[in-house]
Amino acid sequence: MQIEILGSESLGVRGLSCVVRVGDRTIVIDPGLALGYQRHGLLPHPAQVAVGERVRRRILAALREATDVVMSHFHGDHIPLPDANPYQLDADRVKSLCRDLRFWTKGPDGLSRNMLERRDALAKILQRELPNTEGQSDGPLAFSPAVPHGERRSRLGKVMMTRITGDRSVFVHGSDIQLLDAQAVEWILSWHPDILLVSGPPIYHRWFSSKQGEVVWRHAERLAQAVGTLILDHHLLRCEEGARWLSRLSSRAGRKVLCAADFMGCPRRLLEAHRTRLYKRMPVPDGWHEAYARGEVDTRPYREGTSR
Repeated sequence: MQIEILGSESLGVRGLSCVVRVGDRTIVIDPGLALGYQRHGLLPHPAQVAVGERVRRRILAALREATDVVMSHFHGDHIPLPDANPYQLDADRVKSLCRDLRFWTKGPDGLSRNMLERRDALAKILQRELPNTEGQSDGPLAFSPAVPHGERRSRLGKVMMTRITGDRSVFVHGSDIQLLDAQAVEWILSWHPDILLVSGPPIYHRWFSSKQGEVVWRHAERLAQAVGTLILDHHLLRCEEGARWLSRLSSRAGRKVLCAADFMGCPRRLLEAHRTRLYKRMPVPDGWHEAYARGEVDTRPYREGTSR
């Protein structure tokens, strides 16, 4: 089994996209990205936009080789979008690549009206059905029932998790569960993953409470002890405190806990967390984002130091 994480917060973008190669299957999970449209009152810095362009190219390249596509839910950092902004992946760009692929997608249960409309719009653009595959399995693939996007009563709805079995290992993708729901964590443990890629808690949010922090810490320690390779990323690494949280967990659990960049063997790029710092270090001309959206400027002056 080969696992390549394409995009996540430690890799410079919002998302949890990856490609898994096992046997004769090439499985792309959550082929989308975003940059956090507004943080600290600032639009994405052009250096982050440049990294987003690179991740978008990697997702498109993975889809060209894919046999299967998994969509865990329909938030804009996890799927190609019918209504993409300039920093996301437009659904029209993947239409021709998805014509012959097998699709495994979250069903309508737990989706808001907006997400249901987005699901329908995406199916229309791709000109194909997006089936409800919750609880199903096919060869090396298995999918969970719908589990909460965060807490059980979350207004953000539900997501679908993925298990992929290889000859010698089991990989689990726990998209956006944020370690807040005990049953979602139990489901993961019942799958006995050797490698787990999962969204950490959104500690950057003002509403994230100390009580929630205690819950996710307990769940994280259990996973760290039970899973050979635990990769925590996404919501957790939208702030610098998330990196310190990851280090404390690793120390307390006595096990190495990774982010996606660590797993991929490349430098951490917490570009959203460092947005204010980027603007101070590399000032952005007035009107740059509007000009970028019109195709009048590009990211070349800001790419130095962002390439691998």
